[in-house]
Amino acid sequence: MKKYLDINVGDKETLSHTITKNDIDKFVQLTGDDNRLHVDEKFASATHFKKPVVHGMLGASFISTIIGTKLPGDGALWFSQSLEFLLPVRIGDILTVTAEVIKKNDKEQIIELKTEIHNQNRQIVTKGIAKVKVIETEAESVEFEKKNDILKTAMVIGGTGGIGKATCIQLAKEGYNLIIHYNNNKILAEELKTEVEKYNQKAIIVSANILNDSEIKEMVSKGIRAFNKIDVLVNCAATVIPNIKFKDLVWSDYFKQIEINIKSTFTIIHAVVPEMIKNGYGKIINIGSFSTEKPNADWSHYITAKSALIGLTKSLAFELAPKGVRINMVTPSLVNTELTADIPEKIKLLTAAQTPLRRLALAEDVAGVICFLASNKSDFLAGENIRVNGGQIMI
Repeated sequence: MKKYLDINVGDKETLSHTITKNDIDKFVQLTGDDNRLHVDEKFASATHFKKPVVHGMLGASFISTIIGTKLPGDGALWFSQSLEFLLPVRIGDILTVTAEVIKKNDKEQIIELKTEIHNQNRQIVTKGIAKVKVIETEAESVEFEKKNDILKTAMVIGGTGGIGKATCIQLAKEGYNLIIHYNNNKILAEELKTEVEKYNQKAIIVSANILNDSEIKEMVSKGIRAFNKIDVLVNCAATVIPNIKFKDLVWSDYFKQIEINIKSTFTIIHAVVPEMIKNGYGKIINIGSFSTEKPNADWSHYITAKSALIGLTKSLAFELAPKGVRINMVTPSLVNTELTADIPEKIKLLTAAQTPLRRLALAEDVAGVICFLASNKSDFLAGENIRVNGGQIMI
């Protein structure tokens, strides 16, 4: 049986069958439909048809054959069919049945088929639309997931940042090749590439302004050319957050944060997802902010954008999960990295004291959860937000 992901709009199958008197006899025996128009030549001759007409449903039953054996095949659940009987079918007619995929419903894994039956004169005798649920056996599903156990290529956006660097190193330890994104710090990116290669993994570095659509497309293209696929995408680019009181905020402050956190994430995912769908498997991990649940004063613009990222993650996860692409989120609390170096020590100490584990998060703590979501161990997670906050917020 064809798997849902292997079926494309435009796929078509055909079969042929020559109608015999024996077909009609068997149909009557099975259904009890012995309408004289179908079985009595004398009766039929007195009608405008002049000779017996084959049961319409006998011809239509071959639609079931093509669905059940060819498109999609074994296990297909044919649950809806419209039919128009346009011309009579006679004994001796050669019927050619075609089924063509015209629509897919990814959420329900349902395909719609245009079904037509032609006679030997290429006339359409019956037509309609079929709806079929594509059902895969549990064994097939498990086997498919096991095949993807060997996910080995990850793209890390913001790879030279604190969390990004820790993530690259951890992924390399776990057997992933790396596409390391950086914006300006090429020297740091090259150093990270060298460190990743110590774990016998391949790595390339790619530069892109994540607010530039064409640079993002080129970055993704370079990654695919290097490794033929991208299995995992980690969006952990970060920037300094300016403290601005609401009375001093203008809309452009919100717009900048939306561009950094939403537009860039959308554009990167938009560029990578087609490749993941083609491969039937992919993992995307976005990085949230602790401040969306425990707001920080003067960060309204940033918190608004990060809150929108939660909605983006959940909505895309719902839409793309049926296609094999899992999207989840990791939300750390205050992480001890260069990005937080300017935060007053008093605030860091207070935050650590309020944390049940009595310390700030390390980049490695966050990287460990990211790597879990990147692995096949998280294959049944979609749209989740895993909090890495030492117990500050427990849900």
